Amino acid sequence: MNWLTATGRGVLLRLQIQPQASKSEVVGPHGDRLKLRIAAPPVDGKANEEVLRFVKELLGVSNRDLELVRGQTSRAKDVLCTSLTAEDVVQRFQATGGKRHDEKKQRK
Repeated sequence: MNWLTATGRGVLLRLQIQPQASKSEVVGPHGDRLKLRIAAPPVDGKANEEVLRFVKELLGVSNRDLELVRGQTSRAKDVLCTSLTAEDVVQRFQATGGKRHDEKKQRK
């Protein structure tokens, strides 16, 4: 997976962000990044906060395990996860299917 790199400090996730979406969700690969739609505007750091909250929720890690290391004012963001291996990250993204945990199931 091009968007995921193991480093000496943890796992680096290279993300492409689409802010101001109707809900936060994983879209899929976007070149060498993973595209996320984020339900927050790109104003006053709100999109950055939502990116970290959403990734934290998907991976099941705490706030201290994630760090926005690059892209504070860009749609291309790099997030470092210090508590998981690359294999753990892939498994957790696959287990959640890229969906929010708090999404309500639609009735048929």
